Amino acid sequence: MEIKAAVTHGKGEEFKLEEVRLDDPKDNEVLVKIVASGVCHTDAVARDQDVPVPLPAVLGHEGSGVVEKIGSNVQTVEPGDHAVLSFSSCGHCENCLTGYPSYCLYFNDLNFGGIMNDKTKRIHQGDQELSTFFGQSSFGTYAVANARNVVKVDKDVNLSLLGPLGCGIQTGAGTVLNKLQPKFGETIAVYGCGAVGLSAVMAANIVGCAKIIAVDVHDSRLELAKELGATDVLNSKEMDIVDEIKKITNGGTNYTVESTSVPTLARYSVQALKPLGVSAVVGVTQETEFNVFEDIMAEGKSIVGAIEGNAIPQLFVPKLIAYYKAGKFPFDKLVKVYDFDEINQAFKDSKKGTTVKPIVRIA
Repeated sequence: MEIKAAVTHGKGEEFKLEEVRLDDPKDNEVLVKIVASGVCHTDAVARDQDVPVPLPAVLGHEGSGVVEKIGSNVQTVEPGDHAVLSFSSCGHCENCLTGYPSYCLYFNDLNFGGIMNDKTKRIHQGDQELSTFFGQSSFGTYAVANARNVVKVDKDVNLSLLGPLGCGIQTGAGTVLNKLQPKFGETIAVYGCGAVGLSAVMAANIVGCAKIIAVDVHDSRLELAKELGATDVLNSKEMDIVDEIKKITNGGTNYTVESTSVPTLARYSVQALKPLGVSAVVGVTQETEFNVFEDIMAEGKSIVGAIEGNAIPQLFVPKLIAYYKAGKFPFDKLVKVYDFDEINQAFKDSKKGTTVKPIVRIA
């Protein structure tokens, strides 16, 4: 079928809305009419080739929409269902089978390699094949995704808001609720108050952390962090973050979530922990330096990576929606909606920090 999609032709180029051809879903796949798609930093790093994705491609990986057609083997959704699209996984490797699909042994191939689970492509433009992103490519009017990517959601929630639950918001909240699992009364610092970091703040508030310290360089985002449950907010341009956090917590936090991708802050996130503390790094952070003895070993600290919030999307996304409906997870406060033809502006506003979580309305 002919669809309209935002095509990325070359490194760093702006998105171009163009006609492309989308194949029908295969036996284990689902055709979804896309209502909206979140704009995520991962889309930007793919466009700019900081993470290599074969180009040309149709990016977008936080899609929400309505199921239009299903393959013959699909039993989890049916036409008319509302759905959120999440990351791709194989379903048969050791990590998938033990409940860790975000650590699928084939995660990079299936999400960044431009291919579907059967190693073929679904999007074409003339004689050229276009790469799929995260097994969905939701920057288009329709998307084909493997059933493992598709999460059925309640019809009584605004579907256009829900796409970011499939990646960015799931990552922040899941890193707290699934990976770190802080206990009531423990302390946490969150570095970066974008959509991922603020989702971590909301999750820490749900748990009942005694101190939730938000760190950013934008005062507007710090104010929003306070509204969402942060007990303390710190502008890292104005102070020694490590010293200040240790003063606030009488020695350091139990946990940190580092979402900024800034190497220096990755180091600070460890240095500001108390002994036995754990720092979860979720940003695409490049090289940095640690004094392994002083920063880590001597105080029994840990640095862990967290992908997609350790989530099984079909189980976790509905939980986040339930929290949202109960007024405990107001992620809609992060959102600004753009029309499809404003997609390049949405990315610019995200980079500048003027919009926390852009959502592109497609239908």
